[in-house]
This record gives sequence, structure tokens and C-alpha cells, in this order.
Amino acid sequence: MSKPSRPGAKHLPKGLVIIHEDRDVLVVDKPPGLLTIGTDKEKSRTAYFFLTDYVRKGCSRSKKRIFIVHRLDRDTSGILIFAKNVEAKRHLQGQWDETNKKYLAVVHGKCRKSSGTISTFLVENKALRVYSTSDPTKGKLSHTAYTVLKETKDFTLLEVDLLTGRKHQIRVHLADIGHPVVGDKKYGKEDEAHKRLALHAISISFTHPFSGKQLTFETRVPAYIKQLVGSLDHVDAEQTTD
Repeated sequence: MSKPSRPGAKHLPKGLVIIHEDRDVLVVDKPPGLLTIGTDKEKSRTAYFFLTDYVRKGCSRSKKRIFIVHRLDRDTSGILIFAKNVEAKRHLQGQWDETNKKYLAVVHGKCRKSSGTISTFLVENKALRVYSTSDPTKGKLSHTAYTVLKETKDFTLLEVDLLTGRKHQIRVHLADIGHPVVGDKKYGKEDEAHKRLALHAISISFTHPFSGKQLTFETRVPAYIKQLVGSLDHVDAEQTTD
């Protein structure tokens, strides 16, 4: 469950919450709309920039830094991990396929199966759009497992297990089976009523790079997802209370 940021984190942007911090690892709950790392168009309003400033305690001369372990799309909210040294980064990335990563996704329509695994080769074209191909020489084999948690008239709430970690993997795979994520303008439907991406990284479990301890972190179900599919008492009950 995400907790209030640590003292000294008062200058972090609204919604960016520090869940866990130790000598080697920094785990945060990222709000939607915030980039993980900078682009050509946006350099400073990123989780990486704000958290670098946080570990340096605002001192621009400090040599302290953080390292990217993985990324979330700008409009995807939820758990994001940074390393605080190169060794931790290498260890966390080296075990990434064994790291348990769960997401919540609200998709259009009702799924034919209550659960399943989507496996395709994913490739990115020159327009930076990711798509599935049957040609193993062009793409990287990617696996996404899903389970239906709730259905409404128009939408379905899925729990998604990200078995591999490719760019836009969940969004592409769910669109492939005819159920794009609500609010996904790139791979889904033009939907003026739902402009926000309904995708949230709700939990992660990994082995600490040095202690060897198994760590698990969870966040609450976002209010936006509840607005789309209604009450989620059975899901909330699984989350640890403060």
C-alpha cells in the first residue's frame, strides 16, 4: 500500500509518493501524466528528475544519483522502481523476467475467456508504434497473462501479469484480442468521454539486490478505475491497510 512520502520529499510533485527507500532501492507510486525519464521535448518534469533532486536533498553539487530499472508510460500510473547504485540496477534488471508485476486494466467490451495468456513477437516501427508480428526474426517474444475481475455493461476490469517487459506490451496485446485499454488513443478507440488511460501498476514483488529478501509492494485501486467499473470491495480487501 502506498504511504505518504518521507520527510524531505515535500518538494516532490503532487501524486508522486515514495513507498519504500533503503540504501539501494527506491520504490514510488507514479501519478498519471508524469514521464519516467526525459524526452527531447520534456527534460525536467519527470519522475527521474524529481527523485534525483530528492536524493540530492536539493543540492545541485551532490553526486548522488538514481538509476532507471524500468519505465511506465506517461499516462500509466502505479509502482515504479529506481536503483540507487549501478550494482543494484544490474541486479534488478537481471532478474526482471522473474519479477512479479501486476497491473489493473479497464478494457472495452467483455472478454470471451475469463483468463488467458497472450503471446506474440513485438516490434517497434519507425513511427514509434509497437505491433505484433508472427516473424520471430523481427520481434521479441512477449507474454501477457490476464484474469477477469469484474464486468460491466461496457467495460471489463482485468488483472494483468506482465510476464515479459516490452514497450507498450499490455496495451498492444489487449488491443490485439479486441479489448483495448480505455483511454488508449494510440492503440485503442477514439473516446472523448474517457481521455485518461485506465492502466495502473498495482503491485510488484522482487528479490532485494543485496539482502536477498523478497519484497512486495502494493497500491490502492485508483479512484478513476472505480469510477469506470464501480465498487471493487473484493479487490480492495486484498490490499494491505495502512
